[in-house]
Amino acid sequence: MPKKRSGGGLSPTQQAAKFLGVSVLAGAVLAGIALPAVGALGLAAKGSVEGFDALPANLKTPPLSQRTTILDAEGGTIATVYSRDRTVVDLKDISPYMQKAIVAIEDSRFYEHGAIDLKGVLRALNKNARSGEVSEGASTLTQQYVKNVFVEEAGDDATKVAQATQQTIGRKIQELKLAIQVEEELGKKKILENYLNITFFGQQAYGVEAASQRYFSKHAKDLNVQEAALLAGIVQSPSRYDPVNDEAEATKRRNVVLNRMAQVGDISTAEAEKAKKAPLGLKVSKPKNGCITAVKNASFFCDYVREVFLSDEVFGKTRKDRAKVWNQGGLTIRTTLDPQAQASVQQSLKDHVNQSDSVAAASTLVEPGTGKVLAMGQTKPYGYGKNETEINYSVDHGMGGSNYGFPTGSTFKPFVAAAALEEGRPATQEYSSPYEMPYPEPVQTCSGKPWMNTAGEKVPNESESEVGPYRLKEAMALSVNTYFVQMVADIGLCPVMKMTDALHVVQGSGDKLPEVPAVSLGSKGVAPLTMASAYAAFASRGMYCTPIVIESITQKIGNKQKSLDVPKSTCSRAMSEKTADTVNTLLQGVVDSGTGKAAGLTDRANAGKTGTTDERKNAWFVGYTPNLSGAVWVGSASQQVQMKDITIGGQYHDLVFGGAVPGPIWKDAMTGALAGKDSPSFNLVNIPDEDKDKDKNKDKDKDRDKEKPDDGNNGDDGFIGGLTDGGTGDGGPGGFPGGNLIQGPGNGPGGRR
Repeated sequence: MPKKRSGGGLSPTQQAAKFLGVSVLAGAVLAGIALPAVGALGLAAKGSVEGFDALPANLKTPPLSQRTTILDAEGGTIATVYSRDRTVVDLKDISPYMQKAIVAIEDSRFYEHGAIDLKGVLRALNKNARSGEVSEGASTLTQQYVKNVFVEEAGDDATKVAQATQQTIGRKIQELKLAIQVEEELGKKKILENYLNITFFGQQAYGVEAASQRYFSKHAKDLNVQEAALLAGIVQSPSRYDPVNDEAEATKRRNVVLNRMAQVGDISTAEAEKAKKAPLGLKVSKPKNGCITAVKNASFFCDYVREVFLSDEVFGKTRKDRAKVWNQGGLTIRTTLDPQAQASVQQSLKDHVNQSDSVAAASTLVEPGTGKVLAMGQTKPYGYGKNETEINYSVDHGMGGSNYGFPTGSTFKPFVAAAALEEGRPATQEYSSPYEMPYPEPVQTCSGKPWMNTAGEKVPNESESEVGPYRLKEAMALSVNTYFVQMVADIGLCPVMKMTDALHVVQGSGDKLPEVPAVSLGSKGVAPLTMASAYAAFASRGMYCTPIVIESITQKIGNKQKSLDVPKSTCSRAMSEKTADTVNTLLQGVVDSGTGKAAGLTDRANAGKTGTTDERKNAWFVGYTPNLSGAVWVGSASQQVQMKDITIGGQYHDLVFGGAVPGPIWKDAMTGALAGKDSPSFNLVNIPDEDKDKDKNKDKDKDRDKEKPDDGNNGDDGFIGGLTDGGTGDGGPGGFPGGNLIQGPGNGPGGRR
């Protein structure tokens, strides 16, 4: 007696017999009726068996694409993303009713025949011969599974999908041979499991688990008889029998399935009649795909995670390789996002800047010593409508950010101070610091060719009352421009460049900073994440750590899981501990009594720096505690809004300073993020104060000359990175003339406080 295979069906001997019969039959049909498939496979009636033998018998089954889940640091779901909404499950996790329903309606003799149902083939060929076309397929579940494999492999390629689904004798014969191989290798139960996981059920749902969740918001193992019948009925034509859009047609189809289940003895007639009277009972869950659906206002963080995955070689040698893994899905990505910090950032942004304001704000928090990005938010949400944007203001252009980042103003000055301290200048260094002066020349550069002030550029302080001499401590607290220009002239540009390189400070475009004195005043655009990560090095006593957003990844392929390698933060010494401690002492003075006083935290050690660019088109506050660093930018992405005589977040401002809007945002965001957390101290150094008898009026809030008022525009204007207006917003020397379509990389006069 022939040996039976596991899972039921016919033995190899019986299969071979049927295979021969079908081969001869197929040849006869090809000879007897004119169908276009004859030439496609090179089969002729007299050579049908030989031609069949020549067909490949190896079905390459690509791993089924599945949904990817992105989690926060505590395991909460941020978003799900997928090219196919599918969750692969074992047969034991699929309701027995579902298994019976799909077999009853699609292939009721599934457990009786092998890969080919000879009775069905004879019936179909007879009908097709009479009609002169392929009107009936007689495909078994195994053949349908083979076809679905071809469809899955075709992906979104319309041509390949059409080839995989074409109704020709040639395609059927190819399916027949591959079906034989599949039956031999897998057996009935595995074929049924694979079929239920691969097939399309409409409404973007692939596989029975996703379909069960979509239509009934439950797991496939919990489907009752009428629910299973509904899903089984959809498979034949997901659009025609879509219960969401045509309940009547779907009900009719469900009842056909129930009748068939009764006919084959899966359920009793009474059970079928009772189920037919039941309502569809839909509890539809709408598809939620992509970072735009992210919770916790973390859409831009989610998108940054995707960009990291697609750009880091740890996930594949080429971007195409990495995209293939991403689209394959089945990933569970645990990120660094801290729910408490994220909520605090977003609430603070909402409290201080309205979505409809003509300017936007962005904030990013980073953990010193680890590089973990704990929060990332902005006031223009992810979207495509009014006052929405796809641009992530917190990151570089290559990672989905603006073209050039945003000019940082005086938040750049601590880098200059750190470079000078590393060069041996004392913390009491003094310069004459007049109210206004030409950029000194010559200034030494790394190339050896000195920079010369050929254009006669000048730099002023914020107020005419700011006249030196100043020492470093007071110059930093008051953000005296001419002091830091003189410091750069003293030490040269190369130490500054080496310091910014060590802190990974680059322009938002990804380009290196230029060797020009104006860079010391924040004339170039930089992303908030870059600034937060650089300042984190001060907090960690000179150790810079590259930012990371991914903690771990597991990938599910079929029913198996494996761990993937993820990018690790690389920490390196950017400056000595003494230099970092000195900068911390200097920047603590900024929040204690300087331009950032409004931002200072009252319950823990903190330090920071304000920054405001010319024409008040950008305002910054970047600050930190020993265990958290954060950057806040306020401005317009198009660089067209001057923050003067302007209402932001319902509050009027005659002039916006780094300490006036960004500072309070930073303060509230940090306060909430650090609530209940440790409160470590800095390692401060003693920096002698200046002569208290010097008569200096440091009125930092004195009005400057009247400037162009806010034009009332949204500030996004549909341009990425903004419009040109010079590197600092004033079209200064070296900047592009106004009116270009991207923010100019000019190097005009530097930023304010």
